[in-house]
Amino acid sequence: MTDLKPTDEGVVKVIHQLIDQFGGEINSYEGDLLTQQIQTILKMVLEGHRTDQLKLITRSLKEMRYAYRIFNENSDAQKISIFGSARTPETHPDYAAAEKFSIALAEKGWMCITGAAGGIMKAGMTGPASDGSFGLSIRLPFETPTNRHIRGDPKLIHFRYFFTRKLMFLSHANAAAVFPGGYGTMDELFEILTLMQTGKTSIIPVVLVDGEGGVYWHHWEVYVKKNLLENGWISRDDLSLFHIASGPEDAVAHVEQFYRRYHSSRYVRDDLVIRLKTPLSDEQVSLLNKEFSGLIASGSMRQCKALPEEDDFLDLPRLVFHHTRMEFGIVRELIDRINTF
Repeated sequence: MTDLKPTDEGVVKVIHQLIDQFGGEINSYEGDLLTQQIQTILKMVLEGHRTDQLKLITRSLKEMRYAYRIFNENSDAQKISIFGSARTPETHPDYAAAEKFSIALAEKGWMCITGAAGGIMKAGMTGPASDGSFGLSIRLPFETPTNRHIRGDPKLIHFRYFFTRKLMFLSHANAAAVFPGGYGTMDELFEILTLMQTGKTSIIPVVLVDGEGGVYWHHWEVYVKKNLLENGWISRDDLSLFHIASGPEDAVAHVEQFYRRYHSSRYVRDDLVIRLKTPLSDEQVSLLNKEFSGLIASGSMRQCKALPEEDDFLDLPRLVFHHTRMEFGIVRELIDRINTF
């Protein structure tokens, strides 16, 4: 057993030399992250992890690296993740609704992310077709054929693990649309809602869409209110994290309305920074302070330019406040309120 540690000065120097040889910037935050990744690998050597553990970590890292590279080549376009059953037949009203929805959003310049198989996934790619679609396929014991819209396209990405696949579904999505489905669809929907509810991901519009005459989401909402809300397992404001659409047109309108004035958000230390497409008036900021005072841990909401710690969308105005890091359903309501001005 060596006495060396991955954090030893000599080891760090060798790591830096290796990163430098590949064109990395050592004296940067990114260089520090790369250093930590290599140190983590060396720690695994010292700690004697099992082969199955090494395989899982290695495959996961390779999947994420490759997927991020593909998505980074198309980073500018807005993207929507579309979920639903792979078993939905093309004659079903849900399939027709997904087709109509995807065509309408594609006409507005949106790209889509689906699971690349049949059913709702195939319908969701009808509008954008292969040029505007990402297919996140999952290797399963039984064959899941890739639909014709994405077959052979470089934006078709194969995953071994559901957790890396779900990470890519959400980390690149500006919105999500969910059509009726089974266990997998519920898993994906509840993961999105959980991550938003706990502040682990940015708030995005989540639309739940039935085909004509469908009652799937009505029954789902009854279950959520009866068994989750009435028992106190969720708060009433958590219901604001999703929208049950009356049809494809309403779903498209809801997604578009979310980005009417709101652009994006991030945290800088304890401050929530909400980027806006156009500035608010002093009167509007005052109203938001009164209506959403419960979200403010200290101070007040203020409008300002980009903070010194920010490095993107620097030309956009900001609404900034010290957030309690709680009640993210109400944060969603704040965004909706901003979009009504």
